[in-house]
Amino acid sequence: MIEAQTLPRNETGIEAALGVLKQRFGEKFQTGQAIREQHAHTTTWIDNQPPDGVVWPQNSQDAAEIVKICANHRVPIIGYGTGTSLEGHLNAPAGGISVDFTDMNQILAVQAEDLTVVVQPGVTREDLNTHLRDQGLFFPIDPGANASLGGMASTRASGTNAVRYGTMKDNVLALEAVMPTGEIIRTARRAKKSSAGYDLTRLMVGAEGTLGLITELTVKLYGIPEAMSSARCSFPSIDAASQAVMATIQYGIPVARIELLDPIAVRAVNSYSKLDLPETPLLLLEFHGSEAGVAEQAELFGQIAEEFEGTGFEWTTSPEERTRLWKARHDLYWAVLALRPGSQSLATDVCVPISRLAECTVTALAKAKELGLIAPLVGHVGDGNFHVSPLIDMENAREVAASKEYVSWLAELAISMDGTCTGEHGIGQGKKPYLAKELGEGAVDVMRAIKSALDPQGIMNPGKIF
Repeated sequence: MIEAQTLPRNETGIEAALGVLKQRFGEKFQTGQAIREQHAHTTTWIDNQPPDGVVWPQNSQDAAEIVKICANHRVPIIGYGTGTSLEGHLNAPAGGISVDFTDMNQILAVQAEDLTVVVQPGVTREDLNTHLRDQGLFFPIDPGANASLGGMASTRASGTNAVRYGTMKDNVLALEAVMPTGEIIRTARRAKKSSAGYDLTRLMVGAEGTLGLITELTVKLYGIPEAMSSARCSFPSIDAASQAVMATIQYGIPVARIELLDPIAVRAVNSYSKLDLPETPLLLLEFHGSEAGVAEQAELFGQIAEEFEGTGFEWTTSPEERTRLWKARHDLYWAVLALRPGSQSLATDVCVPISRLAECTVTALAKAKELGLIAPLVGHVGDGNFHVSPLIDMENAREVAASKEYVSWLAELAISMDGTCTGEHGIGQGKKPYLAKELGEGAVDVMRAIKSALDPQGIMNPGKIF
């Protein structure tokens, strides 16, 4: 593992807070080693830094009381959803309390006429969509993992549908949050737009828990399309596939999903999901609309694919076939790990303007090969976002060093192309070195000033972003 930065611990305050929380929350507060390690970060190669205790609030008032107790004793607080973030967001570098929102999983109100829903932060995207299905509605943000909506908002998540439906910042209308003092605030009403004051909703979305705890969300919904079709097409090179993506977006075809897999990723999918896709660069697509509309979109994409030497183009409206393809895509993390049993997968992501996509993907794969890394590439490439996941033997010092070098190089490559070091994973602990390079010291100083003003004790998820 990679050593994570530690911060000074307030031992006296932590000991006092543990006693108060145990007395107040009983069995809903735990300090066992296994539970604590589970609530630190386990889906990355950053060292696990467990909290000193884990507490499960049942409502917003519980969350506010937890924050007040921790604030009184100057004890760090780390929000926890489902534990699927990738950049060390859940670690406790100064110790403290993990606030697990699993029990706050109620869907509070569906306003079908307004296409909105109010949920608690522990509701997962799959549970929400199961609840909405019989009303003809769905929530489109799909980061792959069955993440909680509170966690998705905190990390400004997106995923496969972002090219058409946007990211969490585009789909959260309002929040309820517990601030570092324990005060509960609302950031907005349910209106689709407002010019009233600072945009506190957007401030909290993507703050990674460093400004407060999200305890309720109002998010946008969409009607389930009349028709959906999925398509696949193979290409002779990553450059050709990326050029086809760029043309599709620039021609204005309203794709709902457009995913790129390099040959290593396709091989992993074939082996793990028992498919027989050609092991060359592959695009997976989905179209939403009317029956005539999705047929037209598929036909237009087929013409573009042909221009870039695409082969094996097939599209289908069969729900079974669509589910099979997208299930294989969502299982890619496990499929990649199975390529090299015993290895660690380091998932890193960047995002560039669509005009630089082909250049960036080609250069990224060439660099991985130069460094001798097995590094599958997969991307939500309709918005210029892709992930590379080097498979590392953590006992091999050369591979570890090469992977560190690669992650740094890729982040700086994306920034040099007017892109970002993280399209959807967030900064956390892992991407802190690149934030100032991307935005400049002045912008980061403004962030620090906001953090200091709202959280002068520095108790909300310390050691993240800055």
